[in-house]
Amino acid sequence: MLKAGKRIVKNILNRYIVYLCKREFDTQTIRFNERAVEYAFVFQKLAMLYPQTVLDVGTGTTALPHLMRRCGCLVTAIDNRDHWTEGMVNRHYYVINDDITNTHLPPESYDFITCVSTLEHIKDADSAVRNMFALLKPGGHIVLTFPY
Repeated sequence: MLKAGKRIVKNILNRYIVYLCKREFDTQTIRFNERAVEYAFVFQKLAMLYPQTVLDVGTGTTALPHLMRRCGCLVTAIDNRDHWTEGMVNRHYYVINDDITNTHLPPESYDFITCVSTLEHIKDADSAVRNMFALLKPGGHIVLTFPY
């Protein structure tokens, strides 16, 4: 009985996800931006350095942490949900609600930190960068990208 119930719930939830994906597919518009260049740069560095632990700062609703995880890295994704006026749910990856300007993550935890088109949205960018360096393991790398 429990298995049948789980199967029914899973079926309902999967149908909803398919509905959302189909709606997103049907309403696509052309809106080219710099993400192709930024992601190419991130993955070029990822392939060159092959870090074990990665922190993605300002993930939002993107699939970037999921893609980096699929490359074999252990990925932590953070974003400050206060920034999102209507809330934020990432359907691609679990995102920790954390503010990089006042982070609660342990220091020296990551080999590689990405911050893709995010820093320009942070009022206290100096604190954000200082905390990213504090979270970086010795010899680690930070990849920052910005819109052009």
